[in-house]
Amino acid sequence: MSISPEYNGNFRAAGYPVRLYSGQDALENLPAELKRQRAKRAFIVCGRTVSRKTGLIANIKRILGDTCAGVFDEIDKDTTLDSVTRAAAAARAVNADLLIGVGAGSVTQGTRVVAILMAEKRPVDELITQYPEHGAAISPKLLEPKVPIINVLTAATSAQNRAGSAVKDPNRGNRMEFFDPKTRPVAVFWDADALMTAPMSLVRTTTISAVWRTTMNLGATRVTPLSEGDRLQAFRLARYALDHLNDSSDVSPRIAACAAAFLQNRDADDGGNLSGKHWVERVVYAFATALFQMHAHVGQGDASAALTPMVIRKLGSRNPEAMALIAQGLGVWRDSDGLSTAPEKAAAELERIFKSVSMPVRVSELNIPLESLPRILENSLKNFNADPKREFVRERDFLLSVIEACW
Repeated sequence: MSISPEYNGNFRAAGYPVRLYSGQDALENLPAELKRQRAKRAFIVCGRTVSRKTGLIANIKRILGDTCAGVFDEIDKDTTLDSVTRAAAAARAVNADLLIGVGAGSVTQGTRVVAILMAEKRPVDELITQYPEHGAAISPKLLEPKVPIINVLTAATSAQNRAGSAVKDPNRGNRMEFFDPKTRPVAVFWDADALMTAPMSLVRTTTISAVWRTTMNLGATRVTPLSEGDRLQAFRLARYALDHLNDSSDVSPRIAACAAAFLQNRDADDGGNLSGKHWVERVVYAFATALFQMHAHVGQGDASAALTPMVIRKLGSRNPEAMALIAQGLGVWRDSDGLSTAPEKAAAELERIFKSVSMPVRVSELNIPLESLPRILENSLKNFNADPKREFVRERDFLLSVIEACW
């Protein structure tokens, strides 16, 4: 049989206004963006490393001049509730009218939550996604106006122009999920010097995240006339970034990874989720999110790489057409091979790709104790993006066997 996505003209697309600045000296456009937003008190949100070990924040303060109202540089890895709460209090204290998030995934997500906490008056438990014992997850509507956000990336992340955020609280098992379309950024910067501040360890895991997501997206069995071009180009850019990863002096692969992550979001906005996410994508995402939020030494890309080959082997047969499209996109499957061969071919090729850049392909390679697996599973059962209808709960025992096989 011949495998190709089905084109469908019945879809919904949504566009969101955002200005994108890329390349050398892109940050010099910050004052124009503040003027466009009529902002006079910009507040910078970032982590300690970028603030205290690079000159990036000092340079942004120089560019902003008197419009810089302050800096909060203690956003933690995986965005802790304590750090975003303190950042919101600091921004509120200086009457900030615009937020500038400087960093990668943790900071861009954290900056959105800062904007939410600055504006909403309800207790935080009323602002996050709710998980009733029975039934689908519920995402509360957050109606208060939010200050505009500008994101300055130091590494590629799909969080750069999204509206959802996840926060970690050590006192809770699962992550806290916030969603507010009003927190999408008004501008995104891929400044060359800012991107070159990221260490290669961060560049590697974020690039692998882009490769993983764009590869999983190839498995869509239905596409829209708007989404397919973004999907294929995002995959090409992610592979280019991976192939040129070892040149630490070249900013081009870092910009390519940023572009891949940006295009995968535009794919979704243009109706690209028409056919729904396949089981491999959903389960790996849920497992990986729970894993790296529980174990701070693990990056999202590392977690996805360690899980994906075995999850494909265990769950790929549930969506054989999706696996064939992925294997075909990876160049290891043809129509004459038969659907039943697709999962193993896709798994083996991804395993080869991850190994070629020294990424783990088993959970045990991440120094995760076997005893952690049941808790990782339980935390993965509350993940709105992966499982909004709570289907995973009904397959708890099977999914435990899957993650044990990944170890």
